[in-house]
Amino acid sequence: MLQAVLFDMDGLLVDSERLWFESEAEIMADLGASWGPEDQETLVGGSIARTVAYMLARTGPVADPEELGRRLLAGMGERLRANVPMMPGAKELLDEVREAGVPSALVSSTHRALMEYALDGIGRDRLTLTVAGDEVAHTKPHPEPYLTAARLLDVDPRRCVALEDSPSGTDSATAAGCHVVAVPSVVPIPAAPGRTVVSSLLEVDLARLRSLVA
Repeated sequence: MLQAVLFDMDGLLVDSERLWFESEAEIMADLGASWGPEDQETLVGGSIARTVAYMLARTGPVADPEELGRRLLAGMGERLRANVPMMPGAKELLDEVREAGVPSALVSSTHRALMEYALDGIGRDRLTLTVAGDEVAHTKPHPEPYLTAARLLDVDPRRCVALEDSPSGTDSATAAGCHVVAVPSVVPIPAAPGRTVVSSLLEVDLARLRSLVA
């Protein structure tokens, strides 16, 4: 039977990929460089460290990596403090899982500081626990984030369903042994064994998640 549901955050529960794009493009403009959809596609689902390294590879060593990371986090923080835009069907699915008594976790590459802002909109009581990107040694696509969530929930990852929007997140959950529901936000994700692809969380309910494990 289904033991837990594991949710990604950016692009899956929160419509924040456009906010990341705005924040990244703003910084790159200050550094005198362009930023386009192809750049976001390269980075979707990745960590802050990966984003900063990619930016500096584009611009050259024109800024301190730590300062660039702080600017990126500050820009996203301002946007999330103003509004946490939820994806269609996200709150309804979170509520259905919670009301059924099924444990859940938020598993994100985003740092804890930004996750806390997002949780104000998501609702902390909708989740059993959360795992942030700066709380693990290896971020997605490494399986550690999902393995950590399963360990903290005391569940078998093979009896969990992970919901993801990015290829790196999908790879992370698959490597951890989870069944995966992919809801692509920026980059297409093909169907594969152990993976179900849908266009929206509106197509997902608890019965469907349970059927994947059964």
